[in-house]
Amino acid sequence: MKLSRILLDRIEENFGCTFYILDSHQFSENYRNLLQTFQIYYSNTHIAYSYKTNYTPRICQLVDKFGGWAEVVSDMEYQIARNAGVSPTKIFFNGPYKKVTAIEDLLLQGGIVNADSMQELWKISEIALRHPECALSVGLRCNFDVKDGVLSRFGFDVVSGDLDAAKQLIKETPNLRLAGLHCHFANRSLETWRNGAAGMVNLLREHYQAGGEDLTFVSLGGGLYGNMPPSLRAQFNVEIPSYEDYAKTAAQPFSDFFRGFDHGRQPMLIIEPGTALVADAMKFAAKVVSIKSIRGKTIATLMGSIYNINPTPNRKNLPINVYHQDSSPNVRQHYDDVDFAGYTCIESDYLYRHYSGQLAVDDFVVFDDVGAYSVVMKPPFILPNFAIVEYNEETGTVNLIKRAETFDDLFQTYQF
Repeated sequence: MKLSRILLDRIEENFGCTFYILDSHQFSENYRNLLQTFQIYYSNTHIAYSYKTNYTPRICQLVDKFGGWAEVVSDMEYQIARNAGVSPTKIFFNGPYKKVTAIEDLLLQGGIVNADSMQELWKISEIALRHPECALSVGLRCNFDVKDGVLSRFGFDVVSGDLDAAKQLIKETPNLRLAGLHCHFANRSLETWRNGAAGMVNLLREHYQAGGEDLTFVSLGGGLYGNMPPSLRAQFNVEIPSYEDYAKTAAQPFSDFFRGFDHGRQPMLIIEPGTALVADAMKFAAKVVSIKSIRGKTIATLMGSIYNINPTPNRKNLPINVYHQDSSPNVRQHYDDVDFAGYTCIESDYLYRHYSGQLAVDDFVVFDDVGAYSVVMKPPFILPNFAIVEYNEETGTVNLIKRAETFDDLFQTYQF
């Protein structure tokens, strides 16, 4: 996506001096490339987009348009999917806590709930028994050691026998069917994916050797790095895998395992990407409001905050571009080693460190790669959040897909 100062000024005139820009074309390309790469190794691969990463309805609707699934982890996200027009049969409901009413609604409409605990599975069994006329499908999240140094708190422990107990409860519930097995490990390394795929293949082998019925799906969850420019890639102390690396590591073992199965018995392989699809499909534009020197250190304050672009502890210098205002009365100067600070009162609120180049008040600073966990994790702290616009480079059109939040949006639930 090519931006210009003229375009940024046009957006500001209509939507304010700080805003997000969605690049739907980039998102679409990421989706297509990731899916096709996995399908090279296992043709029955499908994407279930991780709503928690960025649940902007426009993005969710694009996934549905492409034939993808929704991966939700709360009844709020479930409602987003339904309001976005997603069929219940295209929804996976994951996560450690789910409202019983939402579980029941989705199951009765043909969706999949991946149970996370025995307590949750008991509730699902009770739902099934209350509706003996309905055949309900459920998945189980599996917990095993992928040697990433993390004791995951999610899913059924494979070693202790909890997974077997869960399978037995499903078997004892007449109208409840085990539709699939699911796992998700947060570490994005290739080694974690290799161990995760190997662990799931072992579980599949045990399942079929024990006479288990054919599964509809096997899910490897998400946790993939997305495409990165060199400046961002260089800030990681690990090698960043490509889509091809992930696909060959994770999908090839499933292709090998199911090679002897009839085509109709080969389950869907589900991946649940978020960051890998949306990170580089959104930008954040904020104006410079002041430039000053504190004991020799130059600090530029922006009309934006670190909480707008990366509220997680894992903070990097995102790729940026500065757009100058040619007709500005402010005289641009060359600065060395400028830190871009946010509008909040938090000392650590810095969006970017060590910028060198031309800069003036009223310049736009545009941050790339802000699509993951930015909009959804922005707290209502100091200021409400800003607008999201969608820019179509081919037509030159700008569409509002989320207006800026207002005082009333934040405080209508309070009593004054």
